[in-house]
Amino acid sequence: MEKVKVAMVGCGRISEVYREVFKTLKDKVEVKYSVDIDKERAEEFASHFNGCRAITDYKEILDSEVDIVHLATPHYLHPIMAIDFMNHKHHVLTEKPMAITLKDADDMIKTSDKNGVKLGVIFQTRYVKGCMELKKFIEEGKLGKILGARSYLSWSRPDSYYAESNWKGTWDKEGGGVLIDQAIHSLDRVQWLVGSNIQWIEGSMANRMHQVVRVEDVAEALVKFENGCLYQLYACNAYPINAPIEIEIVGEKGKVGLVQDLAWVELEGQERYEIHEGYDGLYVGPSYWGSSHITQIKDFYKSVMEDKPVAIDGREGRKALELVLGIYKSAREHKRIDLPFED
Repeated sequence: MEKVKVAMVGCGRISEVYREVFKTLKDKVEVKYSVDIDKERAEEFASHFNGCRAITDYKEILDSEVDIVHLATPHYLHPIMAIDFMNHKHHVLTEKPMAITLKDADDMIKTSDKNGVKLGVIFQTRYVKGCMELKKFIEEGKLGKILGARSYLSWSRPDSYYAESNWKGTWDKEGGGVLIDQAIHSLDRVQWLVGSNIQWIEGSMANRMHQVVRVEDVAEALVKFENGCLYQLYACNAYPINAPIEIEIVGEKGKVGLVQDLAWVELEGQERYEIHEGYDGLYVGPSYWGSSHITQIKDFYKSVMEDKPVAIDGREGRKALELVLGIYKSAREHKRIDLPFED
């Protein structure tokens, strides 16, 4: 397979990243279809690629020759569309979160296994060079036993952000607010870096600023991992600006962290140093989207073309979703939630 044939399903804001990725990878990618219920958006995306057809109903391409389907649709549609495509033997790479319930996530994983097709979930911030280096650093034991972790997200999402969408800021379509949309990336990075299963979650949430929606705009939690690490997290999208996300991992021999995509290392008896970006990043859209979509997409294509395991597959993508939903469950029931749990 010299080139992969792809379809872009969902031509909203994030699709501009995919548009530029496809252009950059033109020697490896043939864009066959753009799909959106808004025909103008589908046509605008298609206009960038020779031979690309704009379509309003994704079911029209279920039996197409497409190898890989990229999903960038509202969250609640991810499992519906992914399962349909995988049952027709297409590989699927979906934006986060993979679903808004654990049952749907499990059904996606089962469908991928049953049909022998690959399922990937976009968590592009793992692919930042500094984050990859910190993961290697921790796995090599240079930090010693992991004792604790923290993450802080303070971003801005005005009422207009929600008013302009018919699905953002809803429980039934987005699945929640600041946790499942904005903070899920930092939660994913922390659980991946810590490298242990979660034992229990205790959290709270509230809506303090956004009267146009009922989802949370602030949340906090304490998470206990099976390796003993205690993870403290805070997320809020009622800040005046999109401040850099801060992550810190503390071990017996020192600590490491990230300020947005800039990694740093501080070991006992050694001078602090930083790890700067050095991969083939592609900056498109708001800065908080980062530059690593292209790196993860290339990695997924390689998995398909060489029939190798997907780094962030359905089982990996489920972990961040389980953490988010565990915080929601704890907040609603006002108690500590042991894992595993049911929706």
